Amino acid sequence: MAATPLSRAEHFIWLTARVLEQRRFAHHFLGGGADSVEAALSAYLNEDGGYGHALEPDLRGPVSQPLHTAHALRVLDAIGRCGGLRVERVCRYLTAVSTPEGALPALHPSIRGYPAAPFLPVTDDPPGDLLATGPVVGLLHRNQVWHAWLFRATDFCWAAVDALEKTHPYEVQAAVAFLDGVPDRARAEAAADRLGRLVRDQRLVVLDPRRLDDHPVAPGYAPGEHHFPHDYARVPGSLARRWFTDEEMARSLDHLAAEQDADGGWPIRWRQWAPGTALEWRPIVTIEALRTLRAHGHRTGG
Repeated sequence: MAATPLSRAEHFIWLTARVLEQRRFAHHFLGGGADSVEAALSAYLNEDGGYGHALEPDLRGPVSQPLHTAHALRVLDAIGRCGGLRVERVCRYLTAVSTPEGALPALHPSIRGYPAAPFLPVTDDPPGDLLATGPVVGLLHRNQVWHAWLFRATDFCWAAVDALEKTHPYEVQAAVAFLDGVPDRARAEAAADRLGRLVRDQRLVVLDPRRLDDHPVAPGYAPGEHHFPHDYARVPGSLARRWFTDEEMARSLDHLAAEQDADGGWPIRWRQWAPGTALEWRPIVTIEALRTLRAHGHRTGG
């Protein structure tokens, strides 16, 4: 019997992935329990309530970082464990590392001295960043987490989203993550409508994967680092799904399915700067590709 996309991906995961991604794959696609995922994730938890130890592979070293902690929250959210004392501890960490305006920096200066991707510069007094703050705020709101940290962080995200004019794909993704979870749904829908027009007007999305050459990548991005409708609308219920027709979304999902490599994994499109980070990222990207395909009902999604 011919191997299916899911079985090929499973082989790739067992061959290459960290224990955390092995357990995440087992949970999402093989009926594995959430406890084993949380146990694997706890290895990255530090005493300050944040996460480190290269959980986000492009940041190395043991120290807690906002991007590591956001990654951990996404894992907990996906297994239905984003609440309780574990998230209370995370919010205390977020409070401790926030900027004066109550937002998260992309990188906390504690990372200095450890290897990190060259496209993530370290500064001594980093500003608040929508890329770091938006996904965390949206995820906590969606899980009905209430903590004092959220008040100013939410205000920061609203101001940042309302001010967006010239933007780029990763900033748009962060804005969508915020808007998909924030409680004020009427305001979120209006902001998302405006953002969708920006995405199309500024050609930040490839609507026809057969015409990639017609879409230059954003400044500073790697060659071929394009973004497609599925990159913005990871699930059908996302506000970003309204930006695209059914035909555009179908082409996007078919393209995502076709990107599966011969080894069963999906490629990473951003700049690769160290062999180990690329190896650790691909299983994460593979799991997210399969989850996106399944969420949209694509036949490849398992």
